[in-house]
Amino acid sequence: MPNHEADLETRARAWLKDDPDPATRRELEGLLEKRDQPAIEDRFGAKLVFGTAGLRGLLGAGPNRMNRAVVLRATAGLAAWVKAQVPGAQERGVAIGFDGRRMSREFADDAARVLLGAGFRVHAYSTVVATPVLAFTVLDRKAAAGIMITASHNPPEYNGYKVYWENGAQIIPPNDVGIAEAIDAVELAKLPLADGDVTKHPRYAALGEDVIDRYHAGVQKLVRSRDAKRNVRIAYTALHGVGERFTQRALAEAGFGDVHSVAAQAKPDGAFPTVSFPNPEEEGAMDLVLALATDKDADLVLANDPDADRLAVAVKAPNGRYTMLTGNEIGCLLAHYLLSAVPPASAGQNDGRVVVSTVVSSPMLGAIAKAHGATWEQTLTGFKWIANRAMDLERAGRSFVFGYEEALGYSVGTLVRDKDGVSAATVMADMAAWCQSQGRTLLDEREVMWRKYGLFLSKQVSLVRPGMEGLREIAAMMDRARANPPAKVGTLAVTEITDLEKRERRTGNKVERLDGPTSDVLVYALEGGHRVMLRPSGTEPKLKLYHDVHIAIAEGEPVTEALARGEKFLTDLAVAFRSQIAHE
Repeated sequence: MPNHEADLETRARAWLKDDPDPATRRELEGLLEKRDQPAIEDRFGAKLVFGTAGLRGLLGAGPNRMNRAVVLRATAGLAAWVKAQVPGAQERGVAIGFDGRRMSREFADDAARVLLGAGFRVHAYSTVVATPVLAFTVLDRKAAAGIMITASHNPPEYNGYKVYWENGAQIIPPNDVGIAEAIDAVELAKLPLADGDVTKHPRYAALGEDVIDRYHAGVQKLVRSRDAKRNVRIAYTALHGVGERFTQRALAEAGFGDVHSVAAQAKPDGAFPTVSFPNPEEEGAMDLVLALATDKDADLVLANDPDADRLAVAVKAPNGRYTMLTGNEIGCLLAHYLLSAVPPASAGQNDGRVVVSTVVSSPMLGAIAKAHGATWEQTLTGFKWIANRAMDLERAGRSFVFGYEEALGYSVGTLVRDKDGVSAATVMADMAAWCQSQGRTLLDEREVMWRKYGLFLSKQVSLVRPGMEGLREIAAMMDRARANPPAKVGTLAVTEITDLEKRERRTGNKVERLDGPTSDVLVYALEGGHRVMLRPSGTEPKLKLYHDVHIAIAEGEPVTEALARGEKFLTDLAVAFRSQIAHE
């Protein structure tokens, strides 16, 4: 047997000895018996690392899968780091929530068992909960940290482990690095664990409806137009996730009584029987709610992803069909509405309000902020950066209004220091009611925005490369792009290159050093005010390509003509960029 294979088998047998889960032990024993080398290498040739503030991966045996052993180790590392960094951490405790995916409840109980064994108090939900509610709970209970067991919008075979710091936001450096190092030092066989039923432990506090009531009270404070009549008919889906209970209540308390839910997708179900990929952005995921909308003649369609931290929106068009809004369009509509609702102290003057988006989100947010006398800031990809930057700005005396990322994540105000699909759905319905009171729809308001701020169009293309070989291919494409940057993308000259891994911006022969954390992102500014960029996904085996164009609408030009012109330009640009990056 080659040395590499022997080493992998040694690691697998050592893992087998400590694995507490009979199901994953049986899985690994079967692979070893069959000598399934590719499967063994996939599980033991790498390990899950902290990406978007935690862990996420396929369920299964080994360090490169989500399983009970990984969760036990992760929680032990988290406990050690939090105890060392947060004063009074053990007494303040850690808040724990879980969604409806396979093994979520078991992982939550294992996390509680580790924390109790390490002397921590535990604040835990006994039933499934939305991710933004858990983030709120960290602040509400003044906990030292939070754990949410969820894989968000990933396929059914996945689960994950999301970590929140004491400030209610997802972790950022140095805490992610510190936790990862602490995890590496864990000896699973020597780990002290609470025995028996964790809910009976004296340091275990079951979280009740009072916390959820306070969350919902906060959501209602975000509503801007209570005077507008609530005649908007809504079709909603939770996509087999946890959103039904929370979003339906929030909408009802905001006065929306004509809400119809997709019954087949209303209850949490980790098998996701009606969708193969429970991400509202994926083809087919919205089919049932769009059919319901057509049947009920709904004005507005709302969908949460399975852990209810994201929001998808569709609007009935004049022809009776439904138009899906992109993540950028939703974010810009919400920002336009929120900044318009509270005018600045004096026209044209910055009054301290700030909106924040990730670097891969539409630059249209900057045009909206400028028009309203507010400031626009950009962060690295991942909502953890938006939330933490917002708090930095607040400490400097600024007022955080709104943050968003193009992947359907939105944060209104300071109620939750993370994306929140429940409050975003409520505010979007509120905006639809306001538009209706003005004799307009959200699609009409989108055109108002395009004419006022400019027509910004965006497109994302994902190059999917699964497995270890796929990860190597993605890394090679990034290396090539750095080593041989294009002078042109299609017919457009590259005017500036920003490398967020090197923290530098190149304009011709001039190099500007950038402050802040690093990220594996390349941004190419193009002549004419357009841009393209690329980055590996932090949670999926994809290389993501982003494209943004800014089109001038001529005076008197029908917006349909400008839109058609812009979409063709955007499509041609995306085809050219993909060809250059993937060598297709």
